[in-house]
Amino acid sequence: MRSIWKGSIGFGLVNIPVKLFSGVQSSNLDLDMLDERDHAKIKYMRVNENTHKEVPFEKIVKGHFLKDKYIILEKHDFEEAAPEKTKIIELENFVDIKEINPIYYETSYYTEPEKQGKKAYALLLKALEKSGKAGVARFVLRNNENLCVIHPMDGVIVITKIRFEQEIRSLSEVTKVDDVKITKKEMDVGLALIKQYSSKFDLSSFKDEYHNELLKIIKAKAKGKRATVKKMKPQKSSSDDLYDQLMQSLSSKKGA
Repeated sequence: MRSIWKGSIGFGLVNIPVKLFSGVQSSNLDLDMLDERDHAKIKYMRVNENTHKEVPFEKIVKGHFLKDKYIILEKHDFEEAAPEKTKIIELENFVDIKEINPIYYETSYYTEPEKQGKKAYALLLKALEKSGKAGVARFVLRNNENLCVIHPMDGVIVITKIRFEQEIRSLSEVTKVDDVKITKKEMDVGLALIKQYSSKFDLSSFKDEYHNELLKIIKAKAKGKRATVKKMKPQKSSSDDLYDQLMQSLSSKKGA
């Protein structure tokens, strides 16, 4: 893995020099858009919507549409607004990670200590493990200020970017079901169904089946074989009653 960022974690007055590595990778297949006639790659052009002519990159500016016109932003405007470029991931406070709603999570990065920071790194790692806490911090990556949580995982300090509050949409326009009445027997069976399907979380048991099936089709076609498409068999309950559907679900689980 190649490091994508070098800097320090600020732990009080202690600076812990670290490297950052991407902790995730896409499982999507790399597919190119092609002309079906000769399989040439499709390329995109930056075109003026009025003249339909290509615009040279150096002639492109950025603007924000406000009321009835575009406000053009110059290079110095971005420099004025940009967060101070710092190489410090400054820990601001510590929280119980269970208090952070999963909707805030974005992407994760692994950290690796530089030689001179190994002892301080080990101290922070073990302190996080023992306390059960996660640090909340800010850092600048690719000219953008990011909010993140710093937490331990299998002997490594992981930095997970989280969204700012203003990035989360309000629930006010979502229709809720507060007025729907659930009977006791429906709730009892619902809880029994959850219990029956409950197990310890094991990420390795979940595979990207679409990716695997698509890869099988690609390999089959490369050998001149016909691709087979699996047909979905939707399950249908024999009753429209919620309680009956729940009871059928309980009895239909494999191994029940």
